[in-house]
Amino acid sequence: MAEQRVGIIGAGIVGLAIARELTRRRPGARVIVVDKEDRVAAHQTGHNSGVVHAGIYYAPGSSKAILCARGRMLLRDYCAEKQVPYDEVGKLVVAITPDDVVRMDALAERAEANGVPGLRRVDAAGIREIEPHAAGLAALYSPHTAITDFERVARAFADDVTAAGGAIRLSFPVTAIRRTTAGIEIGSPDDTVVVDRLIVCAGLHSDAVSGLAGDRPGPRIVPFRGEYMLIKPEKKDMVRGLIYPVPDPRYPFLGVHFTRRVNGEVEVGPNAVLALAREGYRRSAVSGSDLRMLAGWPGTWRMARRHWRTGVREMVGSLSARAYMATAQRYVPDIGVADVFRAAAGVRAQAVDADGSLVDDFRIHRLGPITAVRNAPSPAATSSMAIAEYVLDTIDDQ
Repeated sequence: MAEQRVGIIGAGIVGLAIARELTRRRPGARVIVVDKEDRVAAHQTGHNSGVVHAGIYYAPGSSKAILCARGRMLLRDYCAEKQVPYDEVGKLVVAITPDDVVRMDALAERAEANGVPGLRRVDAAGIREIEPHAAGLAALYSPHTAITDFERVARAFADDVTAAGGAIRLSFPVTAIRRTTAGIEIGSPDDTVVVDRLIVCAGLHSDAVSGLAGDRPGPRIVPFRGEYMLIKPEKKDMVRGLIYPVPDPRYPFLGVHFTRRVNGEVEVGPNAVLALAREGYRRSAVSGSDLRMLAGWPGTWRMARRHWRTGVREMVGSLSARAYMATAQRYVPDIGVADVFRAAAGVRAQAVDADGSLVDDFRIHRLGPITAVRNAPSPAATSSMAIAEYVLDTIDDQ
């Protein structure tokens, strides 16, 4: 494989991590990354909250749990090497009702099975010692949960790829993938690239691009917009690190939370609102083709029937800053609607199976010389370097 031509579709953090690992393992390989945007990390990588997860939430033995633990250590060392900010600000997962406490204790068992370092349970006084303005009955404290700048990490990966002789072709929208006697042709409106192996890491468009390669329809990507508020400067010091709710086990979303960023700002969010376009960063964004794809997937309707009440609540919070902050204020009572303003939104590529199930683990399909990363949700950024190792180990096995 050392002299093979290897193509990667997608210049987000996962695609670039795989490209970097390829150049390290296969110095003679001709690696090329293509992306439709004019910059790397344009979508999910450049719109997330920057949290480096410690592995609290994930089912023991799942790909998420295993790759998050490995990826966090690799990322920590890489950030130190490249002088990218990496700050272990710590996370509180706060229970505010007796039912929350029961679910929190179950979460603690899961986190212990995953080997989350330094995790401990604290009472109400312990919460105030760590976060003086937070409120709750009890909490799990993860001192090694960190924050970084994933966009800077992705740019560093890209620099490593080009320094090792790889190529990154931007403004290259993929419109066709064909297998020929010469190899796998990756076509755009203006050019064609031919490779021997192809890895699809197309994020919000992973199902559509994988479909061009002949992959099966499911799971389909259903986009959810995650909207954020920024805390005004005069109150941002009320949050020292990360304050999260105990998550609803029915959903892969973690709920509205408080997040300190490496630039010193503090965000509240995100919520999870169904978007009407794959790149629906604004409420007004609507894509006819994306809507037709959503409407044509039976899993969309089954998901909607199952979770419509939650969807209505999320929409109310989206339309009303007061409703949005009413939820968040239960955790930090002194920060209300007057203390925040709307910030940029992100879009989560949520994979949904035909039966309406929200896919909650990494999912990778193999099509001979083509590997399709069909679902890489949070903690994919934390896990990106470990995902790269896993994908390339799988290719080596083939």
